[in-house]
Amino acid sequence: MSFEDAIALQPQWVRYWLSWLLIAVLILPLFLLRWRKSMLAGLATVLATGASGFAQNWLYDQMGYVKLLGLAHIVFWTPLAFYLVSQLRRHDMPIWPRRIIIVVLGTILISLAFDYADVLRYILGERTPVPGTV
Repeated sequence: MSFEDAIALQPQWVRYWLSWLLIAVLILPLFLLRWRKSMLAGLATVLATGASGFAQNWLYDQMGYVKLLGLAHIVFWTPLAFYLVSQLRRHDMPIWPRRIIIVVLGTILISLAFDYADVLRYILGERTPVPGTV
């Protein structure tokens, strides 16, 4: 079963969330490339998201659809979240890039809350694949 097939078996709300996640962390950051002061934030977000996606697919290929998949987001998005917060603190950041960063950062933080919980549950012994994905 492919990673996409496993995702298709998840509840509808999970599929909606994952669709939003792609929009918020892959498409919205591309708009940040329009402004000089937010270019690096946009590039960093797209690169971290790409690296996270690659790592998540690799983990899936190695272990299946387990709670540890969130580790890819933790590794790449935790430092990104701190960086985006620093960008929001800049007084010279234009308003529209600031708004985009707020949406991106909010989405990343919600995702990281799920990811940290899932990885902790995996570390504590919940290692069986998500039902229906085996």
